[in-house]
Amino acid sequence: MARVLITGASSGFGAMIADELARADHHVFATMRDPDAHAGAPAARVAALAAEGRRIEVLALDVTDDGSVAEAAARVVARTGGIDVLVHNAGHMVFGPAEAFTPEQLAQLYDVNVLGTQRVNRAFLPAMRDARDGLVVWIGSSSTRGGTPPFLGPYFAAKAAMDALAQSYALELSRFGIETSIIVPGAFSTGTNHFKHAGAPEDSGRAEAWWRGPYAGVDDTALAALAALEPPDADPDSVARAVAQIVAMPKGARPFRTHLDPSQDGAEIVNGVADRVRVQLLERIGLADLLRPQP
Repeated sequence: MARVLITGASSGFGAMIADELARADHHVFATMRDPDAHAGAPAARVAALAAEGRRIEVLALDVTDDGSVAEAAARVVARTGGIDVLVHNAGHMVFGPAEAFTPEQLAQLYDVNVLGTQRVNRAFLPAMRDARDGLVVWIGSSSTRGGTPPFLGPYFAAKAAMDALAQSYALELSRFGIETSIIVPGAFSTGTNHFKHAGAPEDSGRAEAWWRGPYAGVDDTALAALAALEPPDADPDSVARAVAQIVAMPKGARPFRTHLDPSQDGAEIVNGVADRVRVQLLERIGLADLLRPQP
């Protein structure tokens, strides 16, 4: 049984991962920015699982707020003494012409998708380092290296930044016995709220240069084509099952990167090359031991 904290567990992949790990008898902290949001439905779902005897509980945690993260960490320590597994899942998507998003919007997007992981790491990694053990799972995106359609640039950039941070952390935590695994989902258009709740550019006047200009209709074409690429049996729950399998694996045997892309946008191929080059560089500079967690 592992003590697991998941960010952004109110819906989508986060909720699925929380449910899957709870049913696998782990002690799960399903964190969400506001447990009372959406009429309390996400928190009620967690409460129903707990009523079945599962060790799962809601924890308020806003990854964009230092105080919220610190308070959540204190509550976890009080409840279980710490965590064994940290799952970075919280994120937000936007859709629209990149130029029409204000710099402040991009900063907010980075705050959720990138800086949020840094806040959570700084709160929870010290205890994991002291224990010389643990697992950090990052829920990434095939968009960082796969084929990238238009109008998702700010989101793609944020996810690419998170992926780069994850790779660096993997090397910097391994000698503390902490393992890293990056999950790379493709564009699941059903079963998650990514596209449904995507943010729009605030500079709507500037966006009109695209919506009424030479790119008129390209947004609809892109979204429809992405949905059409997805096979009928695409199952977003496969992401949750993959996380559960990785958590269950013995230390040192977990994959560095796992792709779950029913549409096959090419990320697995490009990441395969990039990750091989990464290994070769570490070998050339005499730091190959950083590629695996120390016992």
